[in-house]
Amino acid sequence: MADIRPFFCMRPCREKAERIAALPYDVYSREEARAAVEGKPDSFLNIDRPETQFPEDMDMYDKQVYQKAHDLLWEKAANGDFVRDKKRCYYIYELTMDGRTQTGIVACASIDDYQNQVIKKHENTRAEKEADRIRHVDACNAQTGPIFLAYRSNEAVKRVAAQAMEKEPLYDFTADDKVRHRVFVVDADEQIQSLQQAFAAMPSVYIADGHHRAASAVKVGLKRRQAHPDYTGEEEFNYFLSVLFADDQLMIMDYNRVVKDLNGLTEEAFLEEVRCRFDVKEAPRRERPGQKGSFSMYLGGKWYQCTVPAADIPSDPVESLDVSLLQNLLLSPVLGIQDPKTDDRIDFVGGIRGLDELERRVQADCKVAFAMYPTDISELFAVADAGRLMPPKSTWFEPKLRSGLFIHALDEPRESGALGEAGAPGELGAPDALSEAGEPGASGEPGALDGGGTKR
Repeated sequence: MADIRPFFCMRPCREKAERIAALPYDVYSREEARAAVEGKPDSFLNIDRPETQFPEDMDMYDKQVYQKAHDLLWEKAANGDFVRDKKRCYYIYELTMDGRTQTGIVACASIDDYQNQVIKKHENTRAEKEADRIRHVDACNAQTGPIFLAYRSNEAVKRVAAQAMEKEPLYDFTADDKVRHRVFVVDADEQIQSLQQAFAAMPSVYIADGHHRAASAVKVGLKRRQAHPDYTGEEEFNYFLSVLFADDQLMIMDYNRVVKDLNGLTEEAFLEEVRCRFDVKEAPRRERPGQKGSFSMYLGGKWYQCTVPAADIPSDPVESLDVSLLQNLLLSPVLGIQDPKTDDRIDFVGGIRGLDELERRVQADCKVAFAMYPTDISELFAVADAGRLMPPKSTWFEPKLRSGLFIHALDEPRESGALGEAGAPGELGAPDALSEAGEPGASGEPGALDGGGTKR
């Protein structure tokens, strides 16, 4: 049973939603993040990457940096930039990119389900990356970036989503990258109950993207349990912010590889090694691989199509992945890359950047590039169901979920409508009672979540 529950959502006021919504913190380098927030004081990236508010030589993991994230978040709450529901609700989050739409359910998932493998993982996490988000969540007293979960398509969930989307959207905007975002509230008791029951009938849900965010949220929750041994399990820190998508809604893009040298081989010698392991044809033009078990290679200014012989593809759910085949048949034995997680000779390029980026990297600082065939969502499920882990950088999901549209505060809203005093990092006393969502006001923002509250 998956415990996927509605929650007291903290979210932007309608007028500022488009300016607040930001790409996830981890798609940016430090330099890119600093450039991205320039002239954009409302962008949530200022909170997600608070080191951008300090001089460039500031230690980005300094305690002051996380305190700044806390202060920015709750100052915006006090300003009325965010509102907070007084009733537990689900939300529908629809993203449209290049004419293709996917629709998810915004909710909170249980840390116990994560611990008990009801929420299944397919990727290891790194302690240093976890530590950053643990400090961020703990300091802000809130989860600010949703974990991307997936589930096998369910008719009951589809039905409720379709009903909720008959109403006026809460938000509807197209971001700078041409991705359209629409958000609808699910506040009717019958619909809330139907969604909760539908998820409760699912034996498993899967982390598609956001393993570090999930692990960090869980560890903060466990830390809060230790601090409150009388916890009941109903406290907000027992749950983490998620958006859940049906498997038939998702598109996984290729996650490509570039390598900085040929391990002492000439281009001719390396190409001969490739021919010994794969069926290789020089391509008349550059193109992505067309089927599983194949990849495109850019070497010496030329593109090649490379196919793994069928007899060399194992049945094992991990070893049969295209990224595993490339690693085991070529990267490790020929290029000497034994651990792609730690070897600085290999780099990874998301498919959203296109083949142009692979050519650019080979011309700039690498010797060879590999364009991969995308991992399928069924492969991800099979690996997770087997209790196994994928190689690093196996999947690239698009479009990216925006941060700042949905926030899960780790306290429960009080009945009063006034803001409390900002609590210290890691405490449960952070501001918790933002403006209630009431009837549509002058802005026309849908509300009516618990009736008649004051809007800000």
